[in-house]
Amino acid sequence: MRHILSRRHRPVLKKFAGPRTLVAFDFDGTLARIVPNPDAASMRRSTETLLTRLAARCPCVVISGRALRDVRARLRGVGMRGIVGNHGIEPWSTLPAIKKTVRSWLPLLKSNLRQFPGVVIEDKEFSVTVHYRDTPHKREVRGAVAATAKKLGGMRLLGGKQVVNVMLAGTPHKGIALQRELRRLGCDQAIFIGDADSDEDAFALHHPERLLTIRIGRKRRSHARYYLRNQGEIDRFLRALLEVRPA
Repeated sequence: MRHILSRRHRPVLKKFAGPRTLVAFDFDGTLARIVPNPDAASMRRSTETLLTRLAARCPCVVISGRALRDVRARLRGVGMRGIVGNHGIEPWSTLPAIKKTVRSWLPLLKSNLRQFPGVVIEDKEFSVTVHYRDTPHKREVRGAVAATAKKLGGMRLLGGKQVVNVMLAGTPHKGIALQRELRRLGCDQAIFIGDADSDEDAFALHHPERLLTIRIGRKRRSHARYYLRNQGEIDRFLRALLEVRPA
């Protein structure tokens, strides 16, 4: 992985500075810092200002693991051309059958995780997120979620920053969402920035000449080709992109 803000890689940014380039972001850990209470997550004012300026110049979207109504409220007034929730499920695959299946998982998940203090189970209608940041039994929680998934079947588990995301196997993921947004907005190429395992589906798309992938935090086994050192560098990246994008 290479540091995208290095001077030697400025030509890479310029290559993706055309008018038909889509810029796509994850939200938590990318546009907003990871915080102990997920409800308190928000962009810094500087990030919001820079993102608003960028969204006025080129098509920008957010592809988040949060429920659509949740992340949409956190981006109000920024001017995004699209917002995707639930890791790619919303707004396209909001089938009642998916909601019914996810709801059926909750009793067993709650029963199997009740013994671990500090665990929060977030029902996002079309997926579930198990937050274990505040429990000392992190490994045991991950094991209990995996055991529950094995017993119930039909689940896909994705790790994150102190969370496990539980989704119905076969539902759209962030890679599919990114491809859909490219087609919908008529863009030829894209930049995608994320920070967690759930973003790897987008990083793994095999279009190196059309897709610039950037991970928040360097990780040896990531499919992303470039990285930012930490979430705090997102403002530097937005400024750099604004410098090379035509007004």
